[in-house]
Amino acid sequence: MGRVTIRAVAEATGFSKTTVSFAFNDPNRIGKQTREKILAVAADLGYVPNPGARNLSLGRHGTIGLLLPQNIPRAFANPYMSLILQGIGQVCESEGHTLTLIPPIKESLLLGVRSAAVDGLITLGLDPGSETVEVIRKRHLPFVTIDGRSGNGFPVVGIRDRELAGEAMRYVVEQGHRRVVVVSIIDARDFSEGSYVRNERLVGYQHAFDQAVSAGDPSAELLHLACDATLAGGRAVVEQLRELKPLPSAVLVMSDIVAIGIMERLFEIGLQVPGDISLVGFDDIPEAGIVRPQLTTVSQPGEDKGRAAAEILMRMLRGEHVRPETVLHGRLLLRGTVSRPPAHAR
Repeated sequence: MGRVTIRAVAEATGFSKTTVSFAFNDPNRIGKQTREKILAVAADLGYVPNPGARNLSLGRHGTIGLLLPQNIPRAFANPYMSLILQGIGQVCESEGHTLTLIPPIKESLLLGVRSAAVDGLITLGLDPGSETVEVIRKRHLPFVTIDGRSGNGFPVVGIRDRELAGEAMRYVVEQGHRRVVVVSIIDARDFSEGSYVRNERLVGYQHAFDQAVSAGDPSAELLHLACDATLAGGRAVVEQLRELKPLPSAVLVMSDIVAIGIMERLFEIGLQVPGDISLVGFDDIPEAGIVRPQLTTVSQPGEDKGRAAAEILMRMLRGEHVRPETVLHGRLLLRGTVSRPPAHAR
């Protein structure tokens, strides 16, 4: 089915194309009832205004968009997002494209997508059935998702999150830890970013824990907490950790910046990493190798993810065939934040 045009909406409503355009772009110039009728018919037809219509004669906009899961300050509070952006930016520069950041508008990604004057989009873990994806498809915009579910008709770039989470958990249990906490990331409003990845990692952690501990071991317990993917989120979650009795001997975190926040706060309250609590992150941001002790973490190539997604999108814009899934390499980096549990926790 082709794109629904403004002409089709005009014919269906009996109004001129100019009046239909006013309904979307300058509603003060027409009556309320007229606008409501036009909007209702447009919705039924599946019409989505194209903000670049005035520039159709020029071909393309020369820019691609990156959909952000939160507003810009919050999104980039996680340094991992900057790594993705660097990879995308490298491709944009080599291809002569600009990059548009598209955060939610009034807490809604739909508004951002509707008004984005871009040739294509890179998304982060969008649910294939979400309303945002439907709008992207109605606009006939090519898009690639990073950290999404494969097999849904659009290209996906990611890693083997379940396997890598399992590897991290097996390592922790092999060190003797039996009371373990997993800290996941809270989903952003109106955007399912991270939900698929989060669930894959949770399955990996849980399966590895169940396989590694002895059946019926009364000391074995896997607990779950969640927080924002920020330094402040990690510091705050420590207060929840302190309420757990007895204190867990190991914490596995789905974000390095959260793990670093946890480490900072633990030191402030007199608990040592890894002496009192072992800690494992996920990402391998540059800061993970700077903190002391250096953070044991699952390394995933954020910059490579961004670069791969942008390269795939450029090929789509040229009409070239692309693979449905690109799986990049990740690995567990053993550094200084995991040791044997303290004697009282064994």
